[in-house]
Amino acid sequence: MTTTDRKLKRIELRLVAELMKNSRKSDRELAKILGISQPTVTRIRNKLEREGVIREYTAIPDFSKLGYEILAIILALSKSLDKNQAEKARKILLEDAKDKVFGFIMVERGIGSGFDGVIVSLHRDYTSFQQLMTWLRQLDFLEIEKTQFFLVDLNETVRYRPLTLSAIARHIEQQAEK
Repeated sequence: MTTTDRKLKRIELRLVAELMKNSRKSDRELAKILGISQPTVTRIRNKLEREGVIREYTAIPDFSKLGYEILAIILALSKSLDKNQAEKARKILLEDAKDKVFGFIMVERGIGSGFDGVIVSLHRDYTSFQQLMTWLRQLDFLEIEKTQFFLVDLNETVRYRPLTLSAIARHIEQQAEK
């Protein structure tokens, strides 16, 4: 049985939430927070890693302090692609973009507002964003004239809720209590 075949147990959800808030916590610290033994935390964590529930441990920096000025959210529409064309497009977006002046945070397919793809990227300046848009125009699988974007100024002093996983962790904890 895979994790897609079952709901996560309450303690598993709470552990994931705690790790999302701070993945540097030791199993001993997590055990104390969750009220279970350290070996139990280790066993559950290992199981969640094996099952792919926990995919990676990472830090979320303040991107503006790393020199990025813009976070771009681009809604795109791709031309009808068969499976092989979609795989070729994926490789181009992931491999060919490695040496560019922009960094992708996320490139995914989906549906909504007349679009079937979203790109989230970081840029050191507006010129970098323009270079991304120029590069995207060269891709024959996108209907670039229908692309829309939203730019976030990372140096803005008034922030509503910046990117963090803690907010999602709190939501997961609330769901675990139900």
